Amino acid sequence: MDVPLGLIAGGGEFSLEVARAVRSRGRRVHAIGFHAVTPPTLDAFVDRIDWLYLGELERLRDRFRSTGVSDVVMAGKVDKRHLFVEPEAHHADATALSLVGRLRDRQDDSILGVLADWLESEGLRLRPQGEMAPELLAPAGQLGDVVPTERAMGDLAFGWPIAESVAALGLGQCIVVNEKAVVAVEAMEGTDETILRAGRLAGPGATVIKLPRPGQDTRYDLPAIGAGTVAAMAEAEAEQLVYAAGRTVLLERDRLIEAAERVGIGLFGHEAEARSGERDRRR
Repeated sequence: MDVPLGLIAGGGEFSLEVARAVRSRGRRVHAIGFHAVTPPTLDAFVDRIDWLYLGELERLRDRFRSTGVSDVVMAGKVDKRHLFVEPEAHHADATALSLVGRLRDRQDDSILGVLADWLESEGLRLRPQGEMAPELLAPAGQLGDVVPTERAMGDLAFGWPIAESVAALGLGQCIVVNEKAVVAVEAMEGTDETILRAGRLAGPGATVIKLPRPGQDTRYDLPAIGAGTVAAMAEAEAEQLVYAAGRTVLLERDRLIEAAERVGIGLFGHEAEARSGERDRRR
C-alpha cells in the first residue's frame, strides 16, 4: 500500500509492536513521537518519524498531511499526569488549549475521546488498535506452561465482576485480589505500582485482574501487559495474571511467557462477553 499509516506513539513497547506488525504486511509507517515520552528506538521500526512536543497538535496534523496519511492508530501510554503540568512545558498550541478546555473531566475516556474526535474532524481516520495489529491481541485460556491453581481461579471468579464495576467508574483497568478480598485498585499510579502496593499490603499469592472498561472505544487505550507487568508481580509474589481475551494487548509475547514461566506466574485470558454498549468505531 502506497499511503503510509500514521502512528501516534506514546511510551512503552506498544508503539514498536504496532509498527513492526504493520510493516510486516508491507505498509509504510509514518510515526509521530513525543519528546521524553516515546522510546527513541521507535526510529528503527518506522519509515519516517517526526519528533514533537505533546501539545503540538497542529504540527502533528500538518506532518501527517504532508505524507498523505489518512488512517491513524494511537499506541502507547501517555501519562495523564502531564495534564497537571503547565501548558508551556508541552508547547501547547491553540488547538491543544482548546481541546483541554472542552474536557468535562480528566478521565482517560474524556481525554482520548476529545483527541480522537478532533483527529477525525481534521480528516485523520482513527483505526482500532486491534484491527491494525490483530496478532497482538490475547488468546483465551492458559498461556504458557503454568497451570492456574484452584485458589487463583476462585479469586478470578470473585474478582472479575468487581473489576468490571471498578473499570466502569473510570478508576483504572486493574484490581488485585487475594483470598477473595480486593487488596488494591488502580488509579492514576498505573498497573505496576498497584501490584507492588498489593504485595506490601497482603503478601504473596494474589491474582491480578486487568480488563478494559465497559463501553471501551477500541480505537484507543486497550489494556496492555508485558514482561514489566510480570516483573512487578514477581516482586509482589503474586500468583496469576488474568486479562480479557481478545481485548488485551500482549507485548513481546514470547518474552512475556518466558518471564512468567521463569517465576511461576500463571497467564490466563478470560473470555467474558463484553457488556452491551461496547464500541467498535470501525469506519
